[in-house]
Amino acid sequence: MIALFNKFKMGLLAVLISSITLVSCSKDDELEIQNDFPFEVKMMPVPKDIANGNTVEIRLTIQRVGNYSNTQYYLRYFQFDGQGTLRYYDESPYLPNDLYALPTEQFRLYYTSNSTVSQSFEVWISDSFGNEKQLSFNFNSSD
Repeated sequence: MIALFNKFKMGLLAVLISSITLVSCSKDDELEIQNDFPFEVKMMPVPKDIANGNTVEIRLTIQRVGNYSNTQYYLRYFQFDGQGTLRYYDESPYLPNDLYALPTEQFRLYYTSNSTVSQSFEVWISDSFGNEKQLSFNFNSSD
């Protein structure tokens, strides 16, 4: 009976040691593949004033923390004061709150004033993983 009890204790100890070893190894040996990289958006300075009918160039660069080749970036904007249009290079103006794919990480936007009052709008740059950065623009009216 004692021999059976000792075998049981040894078996239980072996199972306990094996389970601890397997659990600790599985945590250390797992290969974690990261494909969700945060990013920053850098912007060159823009004028504070804009006259009705004039256009301001906005130079932007998306700077990644890491590099995942399948990341796609998008832009949307909303104008809440004044009137104007925002466009990518010489393409058609963007519609507010619509989502547009950005073909490059370094690009220029052009804002054209259609107003004689101050104008404010926001631009959101997002990636295919749900990360998002917001940029706010405020232009005073000039004559």
